[in-house]
Amino acid sequence: MEEPQIEQTQPEPPPPTRGEQVSLARTFGGRSLLREGVESILLILILILIVNVLTARFQVQGSCMEPTLEEDQYLIVSRAAYWLHPPARGDVIILHPPTNPDEDYVKRIIGLPGEEVEVRDGLTWIDGILLEEPYVATPADYEDSWTLHEDQYLVLGDNRNNADDSHTWGVLPLENIVGKAWLCYWPPEKWGTIAHSSEATLEE
Repeated sequence: MEEPQIEQTQPEPPPPTRGEQVSLARTFGGRSLLREGVESILLILILILIVNVLTARFQVQGSCMEPTLEEDQYLIVSRAAYWLHPPARGDVIILHPPTNPDEDYVKRIIGLPGEEVEVRDGLTWIDGILLEEPYVATPADYEDSWTLHEDQYLVLGDNRNNADDSHTWGVLPLENIVGKAWLCYWPPEKWGTIAHSSEATLEE
């Protein structure tokens, strides 16, 4: 004899009582979406902060670095380049000139701390040794000499006769260096990394 089957039914939830409201956010996951949105915004802000700490943007103005850099090129500058090692000869850097610390200039490092630098006969000499500079288009038409002390650098424009650089305002303190020019991102035909110390060599 077959036993009678009992049909099981799911009890219906009780209707909300007075004072209790149905949460659409809980029903459709609104709180989760809101949290994810806030987390995404915070992540973007943190990434922007990190990028701004590690890098800077710079627009080349004037002809002081021709032919290496031309006016209206846009560069990405590495602020972190010198956190682990000091600036090197031949580096193209962004700096605040001592005579105008609110401005940003782009120059090339020529002399390092402790060196004697001399410009004569259109050539550059480091401690009496000739510096080979293939990036200079026209020899300097001035003569001068500098003695560099601790944390002092000599910076010159590649366009030696049309540059506001160390030959006009003196040596550059380390603290005035913003960072190392790393990449040109505009205009598109100039896109690429910036040539640095490998181009500047001392002839023994």
